[in-house]
Order: sequence, then structure tokens, then C-alpha cells
Amino acid sequence: QVQLVESGGGLVQAGGSLRLSCTASGSTFSPNYISWYRQAPGEQRKLIAGISSTGITNYADSVKGRFTISRDNANKTVYLQMNSLKSEDTGVYYCRLMTTWGQGTQVTVSS
Repeated sequence: QVQLVESGGGLVQAGGSLRLSCTASGSTFSPNYISWYRQAPGEQRKLIAGISSTGITNYADSVKGRFTISRDNANKTVYLQMNSLKSEDTGVYYCRLMTTWGQGTQVTVSS
């Protein structure tokens, strides 16, 4: 069974940067699309960025040009580099692989 563990969240000032990591256990990482979602307070979870097994990426309009998703298949890890953070980026960030979700990591951006 696949398990996902996120890390790297925290408190940062607006304009700052954070890098999130999500490490998977199990053998299903490499051939699959993996993505990051964000759930802001009082809102539904939304897709932020995703990356295919071949490195093709997609982003929500709200983060294009500021966030970069990447993956290291050898280490079964996906990253989300977040730059120029805004207060509206605050929320819990989850990674998703097929139907499996991580536990989430809190990102708080202070203005």
C-alpha cells in the first residue's frame, strides 16, 4: 500500500519562499502522475500543480510563474518550490498519488 509523507511547511512572510517535499513508499510512484493540492480555511481542496511520469507539468493559474513542481523518481519524492508567496497561498498542502493522499503540511504566509 502506498503512503505519502509531506514536509517543508511553515510560517513565512509574504514574498518569501518555501519548498515542500512529498515522499512515497511502495512501488507505484514512477509511472504515475502526482500532484499537489491546497486547502485554504473554509474552502475545498484545489489542485495547485501536477507532474506526469515524463515530467510534463500543469499549474493552477494562481501559482503560474511562482511555483515549480518537480520529481525525483529514484527517491520517490515530489517537490513544490514556492516563491513570491502571498497571503492567499496560506493553507494545508497535500500531495496526491492516484487515490492516496498525504497527511498534509501547513503553510502560513503572513502579510
